[in-house]
Amino acid sequence: MEGAATAQALSRIGLAGLAVMGQNLALNIAEKGFPISVYNRTTSKVDETLDRAQREGQLPLTGQYNPRDFVLSIQRPRSVIILVKAGAPVDQTIAALAEHMEPGDTIIDGGNEWYENTERRIGEASSKGLLYLGMGVSGGEDGARNGPSLMPGGSHGAYMNIKDILEKVAAQVEDGPCVTYIGEGGSGNFVKMVHNGIEYGDMQLISEAYDVLKNAGGLSNSELADIFAEWNRGELESFLVEITADIFNVKDEKTGSGELVDKILDKTGMKGTGKWTVQQAAELSIAAPTIAASLDSRYMSGLKEEREDAAGIFKKEGLKEEINFDVNGSSVDKKRLIDDVRQALYASKICSYAQGMNLLRAKRAEKGWNLNLGEMARIWKGGCIIRAVFLDRIKKAYQRNPGLANLMVDTEFAREMVQRQAAWRRVVGLAIQRGISVPGMSASLQYFDTYRRSRLPANLVQAQRDYFGAHTYERIDMPGAYHTEWSKLARKARV
Repeated sequence: MEGAATAQALSRIGLAGLAVMGQNLALNIAEKGFPISVYNRTTSKVDETLDRAQREGQLPLTGQYNPRDFVLSIQRPRSVIILVKAGAPVDQTIAALAEHMEPGDTIIDGGNEWYENTERRIGEASSKGLLYLGMGVSGGEDGARNGPSLMPGGSHGAYMNIKDILEKVAAQVEDGPCVTYIGEGGSGNFVKMVHNGIEYGDMQLISEAYDVLKNAGGLSNSELADIFAEWNRGELESFLVEITADIFNVKDEKTGSGELVDKILDKTGMKGTGKWTVQQAAELSIAAPTIAASLDSRYMSGLKEEREDAAGIFKKEGLKEEINFDVNGSSVDKKRLIDDVRQALYASKICSYAQGMNLLRAKRAEKGWNLNLGEMARIWKGGCIIRAVFLDRIKKAYQRNPGLANLMVDTEFAREMVQRQAAWRRVVGLAIQRGISVPGMSASLQYFDTYRRSRLPANLVQAQRDYFGAHTYERIDMPGAYHTEWSKLARKARV
């Protein structure tokens, strides 16, 4: 009987690393009825989590204060989630826990890890008989507590061991929980990285929409709050548009005057996943200009002092901060501008998602991962930062045609791009006239314009390459590779 009682007392799963994300995910798991053991090197974090578990409904959560007790408190085959800082801390945590684990046990890394580190750890774990998952977790602290989007990749057996838990803990949408087995190796981390790249693009595009409405349209924060709230009831309905509406409504409590958004330093931080996305796009020869423009914009935002100096220098030379080359000198039609910006934002966002999906497709081909792009769109419909109503339509586009070359050429999206292109061009044109930088919207429009043209000026680039480097070129009217003695023929032509 004693053995049965002990088995009863064992936790179903363990979680190590109790910063905000770890604490919230542990409480979410416990709240869904799965007894959980938690551990953290700093013991005060364990106490803090135990206290929250009591306060938030006497949840079935037990705290452990050393790696051995922690591992032994979990029922076999053991599954342990770790949520610590990417890189060396993950290796240290794995080493501390693996010492007490047995063949058949599973380690799940829930951090934003570089996918190749996960692939190395899969090999190391497997040499000890351990299973391993690299699991992207999106949704921030709120998502972790109430339902995140989960992207587990690695051992399928490990996934099956905790599938019941993950499906309960993940955000729930009408077509199921926002979790699926992503694929082999580091695919879960890679998909989360691309999700974050799309997120960079999305946030940049929204900030440009704000900039144009504020500086070309003269809209106040309260008008902006109303516009974004209204947009969030239509085709742009998404987490990022929703929180943007909220942001414009928040007053500055420190000074008691005006809105807080105007007092925030215009200098963006970043953790690195956006940079990895752009690097991977370059490695795979995939154009991702919207995501790259958002990364460049974050770098440029970091040059605050240089930008202030530059504004002074150009002003001295007679350039106003907001230029107006509007030939008619006419004022902007606010109502039309608002509708144009809505359409430009929507079309630009499609480009950002299309670039992310193409990156996943290229990596799938390179690595032989079994990624289902429609399913990726589905699990991003809830819980995560890029959740948006139009992800359901992205899912359907890939269901209609799993081999879709680009999201933009799906019949539905192609129609929408064509319908919105006039408004999109007006917004980008107006911004350029007014000297308002719109790198994300411009990059998206250039992406669309390049992709939709059956002939590009790349013929001239090929001629140049052949001229100075004998790189050869192909012809449109006959097969084969050709090289021309350009300088010799050009001299002859001049005579």
